[in-house]
Amino acid sequence: MLIAVSFAGSVRAETRIALVIGNTAYRGLTALINPSNDAHDIAAALKARDFEVVEGTDLDKEGMNRLISAFAAKARTADVSLFYYAGHGFQVDYQNYLVPVDAVIRSRDDVESQTIRLQTITAGLQGGRGNHLIFLDACRNNPLRGKSGATAESEAVLRDGLAKVEDTAGFLFAFATRQDQVAFDGGGRNSPFAQAFLSHVATRGQDLGTMMIAVRKDVIAATGGFQVPLEVSSLTQQIFLVPGRPETISPETQLWQLAASSRDPALLRAYLSRFGEGAHAGEVKGMLKVASNDTSIGVPRSTPDERLSDDRLWDFALRSRLRPLVEFYIARRPDGRHVDEAQTLLQSLPTADDREAKPELVCERSTTHPRDATASMPGVPLAELAANAEPAIQACRQARAAHPEMPHFTALLARALAAGGHREEAVSLYREAAERGNLRAQVSLGLLLDTGDGVRRDPKAAVALYEKAADGGSPDGAINLAVALMEGTGAPKDPRRAVKLLKQAAEAGSAIATYNLGVLSQDGTIPEAGQALGYFEKATELGDPRGFVPAAILLDEGRGIQKDPVRAAEMLLRGVASDSGDAANQIVTRASAWSKTTIKAVQERLKTVGYYRGPIDGIGGAKMKAPLQEWRRIGSVDLH
Repeated sequence: MLIAVSFAGSVRAETRIALVIGNTAYRGLTALINPSNDAHDIAAALKARDFEVVEGTDLDKEGMNRLISAFAAKARTADVSLFYYAGHGFQVDYQNYLVPVDAVIRSRDDVESQTIRLQTITAGLQGGRGNHLIFLDACRNNPLRGKSGATAESEAVLRDGLAKVEDTAGFLFAFATRQDQVAFDGGGRNSPFAQAFLSHVATRGQDLGTMMIAVRKDVIAATGGFQVPLEVSSLTQQIFLVPGRPETISPETQLWQLAASSRDPALLRAYLSRFGEGAHAGEVKGMLKVASNDTSIGVPRSTPDERLSDDRLWDFALRSRLRPLVEFYIARRPDGRHVDEAQTLLQSLPTADDREAKPELVCERSTTHPRDATASMPGVPLAELAANAEPAIQACRQARAAHPEMPHFTALLARALAAGGHREEAVSLYREAAERGNLRAQVSLGLLLDTGDGVRRDPKAAVALYEKAADGGSPDGAINLAVALMEGTGAPKDPRRAVKLLKQAAEAGSAIATYNLGVLSQDGTIPEAGQALGYFEKATELGDPRGFVPAAILLDEGRGIQKDPVRAAEMLLRGVASDSGDAANQIVTRASAWSKTTIKAVQERLKTVGYYRGPIDGIGGAKMKAPLQEWRRIGSVDLH
């Protein structure tokens, strides 16, 4: 008892300190667009994550040194310290330097006196008790390139991007892009790296390593592979920026259930905007038609926003960073704990009015491929793009002209042109973007050559493009190449390499590749006994709801694993909420194919939440239809 009391008395809150700097208004160097916005938005997000934050924008050298010294003093006694810098940065002799706004750099000799060496900052943090997180969105271009008076020798010494850092115990270094590469400043409010960071920093129960994988996926998708974030980590423990139980249902399912149960037209439209080809798109469109006629669609007993805690509802709005959801939180929780943070966030989120948006944002919003959707940028189905092709073409032409260094906008313009029927110009631009390394252009052009859609069919050339895309980190490139190797189309059959490519895509976060590995494992095509369930479960975590039913079948039958009817029922019910109707159909029309113990577990679960009032008899059929529909629309509070 004495030991327990003594231990309890020693528990203390984790201390977190952060310094966030964004330099935009350079006086002697090229001014940037977004670092000040990035700093402001990231500082606000970190404050909400219980960091004591010092924020500085457009700082001269004296101002940067002053904040860095104060930060280092506090960081030595903190459990977690975080430094986020956005602005000009470059390397000299493999040393990295951050650039104040008053820097005047004409030659190599000016570097030490005019900038701040990154190693000076990290040295000040060493020896502290905690872990230190360094985020550098500082890989802009060489500040001397093209400058009047700059010598060729000095331009060559000051290399683009940042250099690799050595491992240091207790540190994580996260770079906006790979060493020696240049990062994009961004065409919207934030840089691609900052936007991805903001989209994932609020995810509950996610360790920092998992968060950075999600950030990297979003940045690669948002830039067509132009920019690939990199981390070097020697952390001594796992770090959770938002501790707690991870979400067990996807953002799509959460949004669907919130929109369906509240019948709020703004949320229904938000679902279609974010998940235009989602599993619930048809149902949402039907609800919107009914809502437009002001006819009741059946009021549920309780809605998720009534049953969810204030924190849970805000978590969802924060994770999505969708303006309608933040507005929904403010309207439903005017006295909520997070209403001030919600008001602050709302100021940084774009409106739906394209007249207020930059061409870059309009281009991305109207043209992004569905498979390149990120946490903050939904994809657009081809049919929808075709119906609005001309405004998209115009915006993408402007974005491409403004950013000739970014093949990303060339690829987006090509997609808009293809949707609008301008096939010849589209193919030409796809070729240009593909040659410059854009991953989506390589895959799209490969598909055109693979099928002969508007060009002479050339499967061999298609395979070569898939190879380039796969090498560049494109999961779609790896999947298409795997299919070609399985079928022997454009290349000799090579099933073993095809499986390796699928695993490569799965490791990069592809839900489709992970699901396909589950199918191959289940069928015995790949000799991985008992691994199919893991693949299917992982596919659902990555966003492919098709994995729920086959996972449930394996658990119900005990195929290669131990039977577990309770887990099988859980997977079925999660599928009911998330997929396009297959899981519910299994219970209503194919219940005889399932064990009675699994159907009983489903009935018991539905009875617990008040949706089912019949007998626990393990018999499915029509009596299960209404309870399952209610579960699909509302779900269960403990799944949120």
